[in-house]
Amino acid sequence: MRIAVFGANGPTGRHLTEQALATGHQVVAVTRRPGSIAERPGLTVAIADATDPAAVDAAIGGTDAVLSALGARFSKQPITTYSASATAITEAMHRHGVKRLLTVSSSIADPDWRPSGAHFFNHVVDPLVNRRLGRTLHEDMRRMEAVIRRTELDWTLVRPSGLFEHPVVTGYHTAETSADGVFTARADLAASMLRELEERWYVRTAMGVITTDVKPNIAKLIWNEGVKKK
Repeated sequence: MRIAVFGANGPTGRHLTEQALATGHQVVAVTRRPGSIAERPGLTVAIADATDPAAVDAAIGGTDAVLSALGARFSKQPITTYSASATAITEAMHRHGVKRLLTVSSSIADPDWRPSGAHFFNHVVDPLVNRRLGRTLHEDMRRMEAVIRRTELDWTLVRPSGLFEHPVVTGYHTAETSADGVFTARADLAASMLRELEERWYVRTAMGVITTDVKPNIAKLIWNEGVKKK
């Protein structure tokens, strides 16, 4: 299958690209940063801002499916990256007759998501980090989901929990709407998306993904995902 990966040079996009190539897919790695990804057998690079309709249209032409791992940083200012890119991508898919779309969202998009047995997370981390510091980001994620839900595409909204780095795919669990857990390794997120691309268990619904076999060091996760990125 020939797939377009948006955000291919991002943390999750890199896992997606490498795993897709390893399983025999042809990948169009879409990035807005020239020179950030080198072409090689099975991998072509398309330079495009995901919010630019013309550039997105050119990147999607000739593909069989689109996987979006686009991301943005927390900001006090309004964020539009998710919803604007979703509009450009879905409109281009309609023009080219590409039906299958998997887009990374977040468990936070489910208003009822409260992982069991996670008192500190539910009552301290989630209200402070996700609902306050990440408010504008998650508001735009919800707008993105609404844009996608209005289409006639075969879409899947992929909702991980707290993302962390782990070098290899481990045990993970998926569930409709959201999954009952606090953390998701990016390698597992990528693997779940590629599996869903083939197996189509969650077409036109949301798929929660959590890692079950390993847990991150919390202090290291906060440093890498919050402080170090700024």
